[in-house]
Amino acid sequence: MTYIALDYTDIALAALLLIVNAGLSIWQRLGIGRRLLVASVRMVVQLFLIGLVLEQLFAWVSPWATGGAALVMVLFAGREIAARQNRRLAGWWTHGLGTGSMLVAGAAVTLLALSTAIRADPWYDPRYALPMFGMILGNTMTGVSLGLDRLLGGAHRERAAIEARLTLGGTRWEAFRPTLREALRSGLMPIVNSMSATGVVALPGMMTGQILAGVAPIEAVKYQFLIMFLIAGAVGLGVFAATFGGVLRLTDERHRLRLDRLRPPDD
Repeated sequence: MTYIALDYTDIALAALLLIVNAGLSIWQRLGIGRRLLVASVRMVVQLFLIGLVLEQLFAWVSPWATGGAALVMVLFAGREIAARQNRRLAGWWTHGLGTGSMLVAGAAVTLLALSTAIRADPWYDPRYALPMFGMILGNTMTGVSLGLDRLLGGAHRERAAIEARLTLGGTRWEAFRPTLREALRSGLMPIVNSMSATGVVALPGMMTGQILAGVAPIEAVKYQFLIMFLIAGAVGLGVFAATFGGVLRLTDERHRLRLDRLRPPDD
């Protein structure tokens, strides 16, 4: 198995495309030229640092080090989920619900893959566990973020309709059913679109990387099947857990709407 080694000159040539994009932004006064360059610098620094960290983790092969790295990834992803909400739950629920649902879904699916299909030895080997967990976590974060944002915003926007259903004797689930369905659709749609376009429209990153590394295309396809199914499963579990948890938080045991548990958008 061979791969094409890159040097920094090759990377610099590719980076010139960002400068071209920044120039076009300045020309058209889009106001994102500087943000594009700053984002590219942040990406370079973050990837370089994570590369150094992964080299050390690969050398240690410690369950504590692998678990610690995974926990840091989850905490950063939870922060991103909270930052993307227009309306947020009050208190620690702002981070707790999204982070918890994402952690449970991502960890469960990753452990399933490591113990069955991948059969890594040991199962916590960071060379396998962290890249797989990262792919699953990133997609789950997107789904959970969209689902919660649609649920919390819809609860505030459809307050009158929800309270009317509750007044007529409906349970919290009956009152929230239309809003909950929209939240679930919103959270699941990105992975549905991704699976629909994979193969004909786009070659996924993992499959492309394996092909460039010399793996036979049909073997790379098998791994991509596995990854997409794992991601879809984790996204579904995470979105359902987050949105159902959101409904429970926005109501109480007497099936009353509790929008006082929401923070205002500018808080």
